[in-house]
Amino acid sequence: MYSTPKFPFSNNKLSLLILTILFSFLSAIAAAQSPWINLAKKPSTLGLENGYKVYDAGAFDLKLVRSSQTVAGLLPKNIKDFDFTPSDSLKVRSSDGLYHLGDINLRIKSGADQSWKSFSTAAKRMPVKAINVKGKVLASADLASTLPADIPLQIIRSWEMNEGKLTLKFEIKNKTAGDVEIGALGIPMIFDNILEGRTLEQTHAKNVFYDPYIGKDAGYLQVTRLSGQAPSLIVAPVGKTPFEAYNPLNDDRTPRGIAFEGFYEWMVYSKAYAENEWKSADQWNVPTSIILKPNETKTYALQFILSGSAKDIESKLIENKRPVAVSIPGYVLPKDVDAKLYINYTKKIKSITSFPHEALAISTLGTTKNGWKSYSVKGQTWGRARLTIVYEDGLEQTINYKVIEPESEVIASYGNFLTTKQWFDQPDDVFKRSPSVITYDNEKQQQVVQDNRAWIAGLSDEGGAGSWLGAIMKQLVNPDKTEIDKLQKFVDTVMFGNIQLKKGPQKYGVKKSLFFYEPDSMPKNTYAKDINFKTWSAWPSKEANNLGRSYNYPHVAAAHWIMYRLARNYTGLVAKDSWKQHLIDAAETGMAMVNIAPYYAQFGQMEGTIFYLILTDLKNEGLTDEANKLSDAMKKRADHWRSLEYPFGSEMPWDSTGQEEVYVWSNYFGYEDKAKVTLDAILAYMPVMPHWAYNGNARRYWDFLYGGKLQRIERMIHHYGSALNSIPVLMDYRKNPNDFYLLRAGYGGLLGSISNITHDGFAPAAFHAYPSTLKNDGITGDYGSGFFGYAVNTSSYILNHPEFGWLAFGGNLIKENNTVTVAITTAAKSSVYLAPIGLWISLDAGKIESLSYNISTGEVRLKLEKADQYTAAAVIRIAQPAKLPNVATYEIKTTGKKERGATLINLSKTGTTEVLIQQ
Repeated sequence: MYSTPKFPFSNNKLSLLILTILFSFLSAIAAAQSPWINLAKKPSTLGLENGYKVYDAGAFDLKLVRSSQTVAGLLPKNIKDFDFTPSDSLKVRSSDGLYHLGDINLRIKSGADQSWKSFSTAAKRMPVKAINVKGKVLASADLASTLPADIPLQIIRSWEMNEGKLTLKFEIKNKTAGDVEIGALGIPMIFDNILEGRTLEQTHAKNVFYDPYIGKDAGYLQVTRLSGQAPSLIVAPVGKTPFEAYNPLNDDRTPRGIAFEGFYEWMVYSKAYAENEWKSADQWNVPTSIILKPNETKTYALQFILSGSAKDIESKLIENKRPVAVSIPGYVLPKDVDAKLYINYTKKIKSITSFPHEALAISTLGTTKNGWKSYSVKGQTWGRARLTIVYEDGLEQTINYKVIEPESEVIASYGNFLTTKQWFDQPDDVFKRSPSVITYDNEKQQQVVQDNRAWIAGLSDEGGAGSWLGAIMKQLVNPDKTEIDKLQKFVDTVMFGNIQLKKGPQKYGVKKSLFFYEPDSMPKNTYAKDINFKTWSAWPSKEANNLGRSYNYPHVAAAHWIMYRLARNYTGLVAKDSWKQHLIDAAETGMAMVNIAPYYAQFGQMEGTIFYLILTDLKNEGLTDEANKLSDAMKKRADHWRSLEYPFGSEMPWDSTGQEEVYVWSNYFGYEDKAKVTLDAILAYMPVMPHWAYNGNARRYWDFLYGGKLQRIERMIHHYGSALNSIPVLMDYRKNPNDFYLLRAGYGGLLGSISNITHDGFAPAAFHAYPSTLKNDGITGDYGSGFFGYAVNTSSYILNHPEFGWLAFGGNLIKENNTVTVAITTAAKSSVYLAPIGLWISLDAGKIESLSYNISTGEVRLKLEKADQYTAAAVIRIAQPAKLPNVATYEIKTTGKKERGATLINLSKTGTTEVLIQQ
């Protein structure tokens, strides 16, 4: 972004001296302004000078600060040199207002004052009064001294061992003669997600991420290491300590940013927030409070359960007699899908209800062989929906679903919105962006033609290219002639010739933005007066024209590749004889990336899978020279990644977008060790849990700054990372069809990527997780990168689960005798994976109406939809990525033309066409 300063001196030593002095001076200024330096200057009030005490806490060594009895270390005994809590920053974070594990926050009403008043053990630290303990209690204290004197409650906090598990317990007593209402009770969850100052190797060894299942009494927090390796940690309720809401602790002064998402608190009650800061948002659960009568005491407790990797979380919950829910195909439910829900809990179910009442239809199916209770679930009303399950012991569990229209309708509305409301057609535009699909502000119901982040209005970067990329990728799922005609104009003029150079020594180079801020060189009144352009992101033309950001190249390569696919596999959508040039242009864009933008090209790219897809088609088409050239370039990158312990660098200190391409190429070139390291890291930040917002939601927390309207550091719900990371997860599942967890994680990310598309087709950058918001972001931003992941990865999956029986993801399954038949419900209807035989069927053209599998003979039959105006023949490919015993090689037996490694089968014009696939 910045060039090295040039000095008018011929003496190299003098130049070096001046540079050294300059950079030392700038470094000193930066250090003096560092929020971490400023934080360290705050007076320490936690009482660290009085020392610590270490306790044997079963699976952990528990280290407490003597003065505060808050956690200074939670160290699992089964691994050396690892702490779940941020002990390395304990001294820096020891002043007032900084939270630690063991703190508590409350909002209370009492007496004549009916306004909510806040209390926190972290606000003004004082040593707590230790209480003598015995038996199962490790440490206990009265917290009165570290709370305001006017608090009407007595709070005793204890660290205990219960049934071999470490427990944090609060006993809260009303010490007044009147009622006290607790409208908010939050227990800060402080674990080490502070990445500041650490290398990638250090973060994967030392740091954790944590994800909430906001499921009332059945809720839990899972804490996983960045490496994805064991151990992980489960925080779960003891007794009645419901996980009602998950609140960001933004008053904690630990510097938040790209290297730190922030801390959160487990909220038992949240009514006081719902009446104030959160009053404009619909919460995941009904906000509640509790009234304590005079001298009444209530106890709240959380237990800390050591687990294996993320895959072991559910089995560990079952082992600890906690409720576990599994929904198929997940918690994003298209209306035409027959979903299933399986519940494992020792107690009987008293009731299951839906909110809104008609949103979900539930019916009992029975019990599995090992006692899982099974139900059918049908989404009936579009939007968020909540199931509430009440068990006979009084435990209450909530499961949050998102009901969407059938996938084909969602994708059709998305394509239409992009090519109508977002279609920018202003031939006199001074930035030469017309015609194009441009960023859209759904709150203002208008196109974003200016922004102080140049790329947002500049049709490049993820935040600006996202919309046209989405529009083009939509044509892979469901081609539409009207939309394609518009996009062809964009590709032939604005994209290839302006965003991407079409000639000259840097041909195929890709600019950072078409929009720029340079008022002195532009006509008067070019720029809006109500936008603050005095910021680093309002690039001048020189910066906007920079070709050095490799992340811009995959978007353009994808567009060329789509044009190739449309020209090659259909008739009348794109000029038939243009396919070869489109494919070569796609390949040359990949070569330009490594040659013109080599610095960032050393990292995995978001949408980097496109280069693998391009290479595959080059090989299929017999374009050997082009294929070899691209393959060699990609192998050099993969060889570099193989030399690194954790090859996930990017332009950010830590990222969740490079893993996609790193896995794909590591897998392609046979670097299985790096493919596994990559997959493990993905599973660490891509949880599986009974909540549509978090299930399969790959962690992102800073891109609202770069691609959103409401700009803040915040956990993003189904940002583009969800779908991109589902590519390697599902690819690995196809190699390992017995790993059911992979399918659930990958499919959660896949459907999560389209869950935020509105009824009329607007697709936001992401959904806001903060309980004060809980809604879509206002602009389209960088959503298109996620849709790329959906478009190239959408598929149906059929399997026979050892506990749940025959299941379908992306289809409705019927089993009759020895035949399993699945009606396909995906929008593309272009691919199916049959797990029992490891068979991967994909169509470059044509649609699968249904698949039938004969369990006894292994015979597979496809019914293909009839021909249409542009699709006379289906182009079918089969592969067997899983090496399964006793499964022979499958072949397409139906007569068809063999071409490009595929089979071309003419489609009936009047009805379905059957295709037989056998061993």
